[in-house]
Amino acid sequence: MYHYFKETDQLHEIDFSPSVLKPLDVKTKFYNAETDEVFLEAQIQNITTSPMFMEKVSLEPSIMYNVAELNTVNKTGESVSTFGLRTYLQPLDTRQYLYCLKPKQEFAEKAGVIKGVTVIGKLDIVWKTNLGERGRLQTSQLQRMAPGYGDVRLSLETIPDTVNLEEPFDITCKITNCSSERTMDLVLEMCNTNSIHWCGVSGRQLGKLHPSSSLHLALTLLSSVQGLQSVSGLRLTDTFLKRTYEYDDIAQVCVISSKVKEEC
Repeated sequence: MYHYFKETDQLHEIDFSPSVLKPLDVKTKFYNAETDEVFLEAQIQNITTSPMFMEKVSLEPSIMYNVAELNTVNKTGESVSTFGLRTYLQPLDTRQYLYCLKPKQEFAEKAGVIKGVTVIGKLDIVWKTNLGERGRLQTSQLQRMAPGYGDVRLSLETIPDTVNLEEPFDITCKITNCSSERTMDLVLEMCNTNSIHWCGVSGRQLGKLHPSSSLHLALTLLSSVQGLQSVSGLRLTDTFLKRTYEYDDIAQVCVISSKVKEEC
């Protein structure tokens, strides 16, 4: 499944006390996924003249998130570090650690709450020098730039990775009223593009959507062009305010000829 991620503009650098020799340079980047997941990339550089043994680099999430470390691969049923068995960081070398934060269920259901959360958690880094001396760094709470979804948010819940050319396929969308005060009365319009064609009646009444609530919508479409195609052309109109929200490049799907699939 193909999804877009929004990268924040901010690049955070962790400052050390001026009275302490700075052994590491730590920078972080955040990526806000359309599914409310947050991806954290931590870049750690050894700026000393000696190798370091990286004993632990972990992320302690804030109360609203669960965290999954994405720094291992599965080999013969065992999790193996992507950095190998010997996790030494050579002088001036940089290593990138990746973490996925997913909202806890009780917060994920409250769109207005999780949308504005900026505090993500803190990094805990433990290392040893070549003389066996141990060092530790625990950062202050890391903060991301909260994504701006506007009043109505449309996200994709399910979509096939690969579909056949000119054959219908189904997707499931989630529409969320991000307002904490205002009820909306929504109408869905589906606009065809050069490659993507929607199946069904445009101008469909979705009814009232209360504040901070969501609805799931099953839609059918087909593609007339092979290759990686962008799902675009959805429009939501709030009849109360006469305001239209446009949704293009929601996701991408790989379109292949059915003959190619049979040959495989």
